[in-house]
Amino acid sequence: MRHLFLSLLVTVVASSLSVAATKPNIVLIISDDQSWTDYSFMGHPDIKTPHIDKLAGQSALFRRGYVPTALCRPSLATLLTGHYASTHGVTGNDPSPKYAQRNSKLYNERRAQLITYIEKFQTVPALLGEQGYLSHQSGKFWEGSYQHGGFTHGMTRGFPERGGRHGDDGLNIGRQGMKEISDFIGIADKQQKPFFLWYAPFLPHTPHNPPQRLLKKYQAEGRPLPIAKYYAMCDWFDETCGELMGILDKSGKRKDTLVIYVTDNGWIQNPNGNGYSRDPSRSKQTPYEGGIRTPIMYSWPGKIPPGERSELTSSIDIVPTILAAAGAKMPKDLPGLNLMENLTGNKAITRKAIFGESFAHDIADLKKPEASLLFRWVIEGNWKLLLTYDGEVNRYKSTHPRTEKRPQLFNLKEDPHEKVNQAAQHGDVVARLAKQIDGWYPVKERKVLKTFK
Repeated sequence: MRHLFLSLLVTVVASSLSVAATKPNIVLIISDDQSWTDYSFMGHPDIKTPHIDKLAGQSALFRRGYVPTALCRPSLATLLTGHYASTHGVTGNDPSPKYAQRNSKLYNERRAQLITYIEKFQTVPALLGEQGYLSHQSGKFWEGSYQHGGFTHGMTRGFPERGGRHGDDGLNIGRQGMKEISDFIGIADKQQKPFFLWYAPFLPHTPHNPPQRLLKKYQAEGRPLPIAKYYAMCDWFDETCGELMGILDKSGKRKDTLVIYVTDNGWIQNPNGNGYSRDPSRSKQTPYEGGIRTPIMYSWPGKIPPGERSELTSSIDIVPTILAAAGAKMPKDLPGLNLMENLTGNKAITRKAIFGESFAHDIADLKKPEASLLFRWVIEGNWKLLLTYDGEVNRYKSTHPRTEKRPQLFNLKEDPHEKVNQAAQHGDVVARLAKQIDGWYPVKERKVLKTFK
């Protein structure tokens, strides 16, 4: 009997070691409120990002990456579930206070209802957990406690009074060190388990309060202080990415780790006013490049050949790609592409177009996403079409001016900052792309949608 027990024990240990050896660790780095232009490797003349530059050089780098929704909570929910905002239902950051005042009983009930929406989906950490992974949440997390998101370990406990709706203790990561991440990797190593790490620090997000040593680097004659602070925040975020990669290197895990990089949404700092100011018509929350574009990179030494990729890609692809890398169960209804064969085999992505949608910051109707729908968009090659809708806006109206209600068509190669609307000159392109949007949009009741003409 004793020999049988020892034999079973050896089998279990060997199986555990095999799982850890064959399945990659996965690290998802999520920048918070950073423009696609604001890195050294993306050509910014002043912002220094040596650690992210190094990662870019080790990665399959997509300079033309996008997020489907340019607002942090919907964007993060997409990275957690693999679905568009109109499907997972977290279309905005908060329920609209127009129908229930903040902190009232009804408002808190609606906020609690919104947090339950991820329960309809199998989240990435939960699916990885079925494959023996340990998972750790740090940084921004809106959906209650880390356990509610399917993580085995984490920092956010779901106490609004200790950090607001963005998350509580999780927001300390990066700004107050990386100990929790280092400790977690040590736990996974001790248990011989593969791990998934969600690193979504509150950086370079406001408050823009960088260390003085970094602020001094960017204070220059003629440069407004808000701009200098934002530049320093980008530098600070880069430093923490260097610390994270250093922890992986020191642990000996780097060669067995898939590192993915993306930004939740863009940010264009306004030189006037306080740290919350930004260009409202082209930045966070908007469907313009300043809101939705981000570099996306995949790095796995010895598995994914590094180099720049010219194809379009979207953060909607990250979940199926992670699950494929781990050999995890793939939900049948995921709209994104599994890019593992494209990445490891250096094969071109054949998809012709990517899509996205913009909703108001405040959700007018928790059961009807279309009530807050402002834009839908498609990018095909160099063409980008925006269609404008009549969804309700409550607060933050300046971020959704919708002064141009007709279709907007841009040639991103000739006009990357979308200054010239070419819809009138290319009606055939508008009609073709509008038809693609109508065929894509993941809502059954399309007749309820009303677009501006």
